[in-house]
Amino acid sequence: MKKLQPIRIIGLLTALFAFSTCTKLDEKIYSAVSQTNFYNNRQEVMAAVLRPFTHARAWATMQDRHGYWRLQELTADQQAWPQKGRHGYDGAQWIRQHYHEWTVTDRAIEEPWELIYWGIGFCNNTIRDLTDLDFTRIGMTEEEKASIIAETKVIRAWHYLKLMDLYGNIPIVTTVGEPANPPTRPRAEVFAFIEQELKDNVDLLPNLEPSLVGRVSKAAGYAMLAELYLNAEVWTGTPRWDDCIAACDKIINGECGGLNGPPALDTSILAPFSVTNHKSTENLFQIAYDYRASGDAPGYPAVFWHYRQRQIYNADRDGNNEWVVTPNAYDSYKDNDLRKQEWFLIGLQKKHPALRDPNNPADSIVLGTEEYANQPLVFVNNIRRNSEGENGEGGMTRGEENSGARFNKYRPGQVTDPDYLGNDFVVYRLTEIYFNKAEALMRKNNGVATQEAVDLINACRKRAFTDADWPTEAYTTSTLTMEELLAERGREFIFEGKRRSDMIRFGTFTTASWWDHQPSNPDKALFPIPQKQLAINPALKQNKGYD
Repeated sequence: MKKLQPIRIIGLLTALFAFSTCTKLDEKIYSAVSQTNFYNNRQEVMAAVLRPFTHARAWATMQDRHGYWRLQELTADQQAWPQKGRHGYDGAQWIRQHYHEWTVTDRAIEEPWELIYWGIGFCNNTIRDLTDLDFTRIGMTEEEKASIIAETKVIRAWHYLKLMDLYGNIPIVTTVGEPANPPTRPRAEVFAFIEQELKDNVDLLPNLEPSLVGRVSKAAGYAMLAELYLNAEVWTGTPRWDDCIAACDKIINGECGGLNGPPALDTSILAPFSVTNHKSTENLFQIAYDYRASGDAPGYPAVFWHYRQRQIYNADRDGNNEWVVTPNAYDSYKDNDLRKQEWFLIGLQKKHPALRDPNNPADSIVLGTEEYANQPLVFVNNIRRNSEGENGEGGMTRGEENSGARFNKYRPGQVTDPDYLGNDFVVYRLTEIYFNKAEALMRKNNGVATQEAVDLINACRKRAFTDADWPTEAYTTSTLTMEELLAERGREFIFEGKRRSDMIRFGTFTTASWWDHQPSNPDKALFPIPQKQLAINPALKQNKGYD
């Protein structure tokens, strides 16, 4: 069982932090509680420090609500939420995301803004209160104070990084309640703010170690810098490849610690996402879950699972049958790629052995509930009305209950397992750092792979093939092109909330076609400032193309 402080300590503050979503960047979370009579011990200090981390579950992870992760995936080329018969139309919002036709009033655009600024509000309150708090009064040291405030500033910078990624030009708010109407800041200015916050504080953080699961360590801070610099050319117009490489090297060289000894690529393609992934050698920063200890479970079952999927895993819940893998994404994997075999469900679905009647072979099959009610459930690599004899590519309104390959990257274990549904959501892992460095090396070299870049990608990719297949699957400096690097990033990081940003950086987000999606307007590389926010804050300016 995990022993995660972020999970257990936060229950102390449930009533204190209960308030409605901020739509005016109103951050007066502690308005009725003074620091003098609230922060009386280490546990109360840590509860405030950890609140942004548990809040991040709402917007950064696989939750069944609008957030950063959802926009990163549903607008890109690997996943979709098609209508399936009588289910999933939902006002056509998922259709609009798929075709890049969102509006300034879509809830999918409004809620990520609200949720991420809400998290920034938690950070700002904590920084304000702890800056003025006498730590010696509660038995803590000034060194601890400096580290805790640095951690809160780094997690706040991560919030701003994700906001900047989605919306571009955004307000910067660091003081509770000031200004009343924060103005839009240019993206380059926001970038500079984030960079400075990270650089000023990252080396004040502790090295990653097992007790810091779910917390921001030096490894997480440098991973944020690597992401910032990798996207610098898109976000500011100026490439920062050398800075990206330097940040990656800090992690790769072991200078930032690791969860289970020095950071190392996991030998298993499943281990970084398992119910014990808090022990993974390659995970650098994750949003912590411990269902057994807290009752809080990751949200992937609701998002990805079929109505009868509990039978596949011997779980205690079913899903809403929402997201599916686009046919082109599934087809991008070779048949001998172990990721294709392990990270997806396709074909006839069978019950978990614990649920089968050994005397009745027919009882081993999971049955459908809609178009295929009481018939074997067979996931197919297309999205169309097969039950009505439809052929062709189908479309976003043409799905059925069994359409598309399905998510199997994170697995829950059995309901009887001690770590059931204990998967932490991985934000950064060492594999991404290898990919980031390789990409920076290639871009420095005019898009041509260097041997070092090839070695980095091959170290990650090798896990996806058997020893017998590997000699013909390894990249060389001639086969690892920029186009192939983007494709391999897609195969490796599917479901991880990276794809939209990757496609933008490679110039394909608004120019490429996939499945039934056609190229869109270049302005769609940014989302609009929500109309609700423009109405209440006259200092905000709308993004180009949404006026």
